[in-house]
Amino acid sequence: MVSTATVALVLAMLVCSQYAAQGVYVVSKAEWGGRAPNYRVALGNYLNYAIIHHTAGNYCETRAACAQQLRNIQSYHMDSLGWPDIGYNFLIGGDGAVYEGRGWNSMGAHAAEWNPISIGISYLGNFNWDTLEPNMIAAAKNLLQDAVNRGQLSSGYVLYGHRQVSATECPGTHIWNEIRGWAHWRA
Repeated sequence: MVSTATVALVLAMLVCSQYAAQGVYVVSKAEWGGRAPNYRVALGNYLNYAIIHHTAGNYCETRAACAQQLRNIQSYHMDSLGWPDIGYNFLIGGDGAVYEGRGWNSMGAHAAEWNPISIGISYLGNFNWDTLEPNMIAAAKNLLQDAVNRGQLSSGYVLYGHRQVSATECPGTHIWNEIRGWAHWRA
């Protein structure tokens, strides 16, 4: 007879393998309590650019704290700036989780004229003084690879820090120093 523990273990392995086969697990808007967008603009596939940002706000280390930060950012972007949704495609918290912003195939509002040709990934915090943890670095690299695997980014995409395409300190000194060593970063 098969024990309940064995059945539970097999089910857990199937669920985990499903996530691995589908790519990076992304915490959905529903899971972090986000609002639906007012509207969306489609974003093409095989984009040539990914742009890394920081939110320049509070750092978070737990799912609950990151969810609150995401709701605050989304409210600011939608209610104060009049945008249809949070500006970034994805955000990464100090807990190492990837959070859905506008998500796949939706044009962001993160880098002016670069929005139609890039995806925007932002770290939650101010990385002029907050520091990246290894799980946060791995999350971004895995998300970028997932974007290539899905066809959202071309395999030869170029990675920029926001300061390379706009007059800003973003993505903060610590992220800037980190991403300049990544394979797809270009000066």
